[in-house]
Amino acid sequence: MTFVTATETAPTRATGAIKLHSPEAFAGMRKAGRVAAECLDMLAAKVKPGTTTAEIDRWTYEFMTDQGAVPATIFYRGYRYASCTSLNEVVCHGMPSDRELKNGDILNIDVTPIVDGWHGDTSRMFLVGEPPLKARRLVEVTYEAMMRGIEAIKPGATTGDLGHAIQAFAEAHSYSVVRDFCGHGVGQVFHDAPNILHYGRAGSGLALREGMIFTVEPMINAGKPHVKLKPDGWTAVTKDRSLSAQFEHTVGVTATGVEIFTVSPAGLHKPPYNT
Repeated sequence: MTFVTATETAPTRATGAIKLHSPEAFAGMRKAGRVAAECLDMLAAKVKPGTTTAEIDRWTYEFMTDQGAVPATIFYRGYRYASCTSLNEVVCHGMPSDRELKNGDILNIDVTPIVDGWHGDTSRMFLVGEPPLKARRLVEVTYEAMMRGIEAIKPGATTGDLGHAIQAFAEAHSYSVVRDFCGHGVGQVFHDAPNILHYGRAGSGLALREGMIFTVEPMINAGKPHVKLKPDGWTAVTKDRSLSAQFEHTVGVTATGVEIFTVSPAGLHKPPYNT
């Protein structure tokens, strides 16, 4: 695997090389990550029965543009929305629609504003009304699994260490980790090297280095890990129709550990959100 020092003249496209970013890049990612997290904070009070995911997408678009940001997902490979809204058995990339949220739903909202050229990529689960205990438990375990993966990040640790921490925790609670999707490098490029698997063997994989920036975004299923793609070409659902949950943070590897760029300024890290 090739590493390159990311500079102002580095290609703003995926080349297969892993970029090692400067302190200035970390500063840019903090700004983008904060806007992304503030967007989800804003939505917390709006996710309730009767709201449509199309309304959520409109609020997302308005918030980003009011902040001077650009929604990275609009026109990305033909996608038309400022957010992904994934309900219940939808694993990821659910498209906003006029479907009203119902009491008991669980919803993932995924947003990526571009701020001064930098991508702040994050997602969070939301509870609609009072979901059953099994749904709330899945959401809780998914958040903890992501955080355990993030806690494993430091120079010299491996991607396998990160993936193993997530997988071991999820499977200890009889859940499964989706294999079809993974985290990714991010920065001035939306999806860049390396791929970050959310499962694996401790000590295996790529050794992490200071300056790497990537997402950690495990998708955890209540049933089996298999997914299928709907005819729209975007929406991935669990093959067995079991519930799925996901959280996502964008992080950077520091000299001593890890920095989370997309942490909630309002402290709304996981539901229920007291807004």
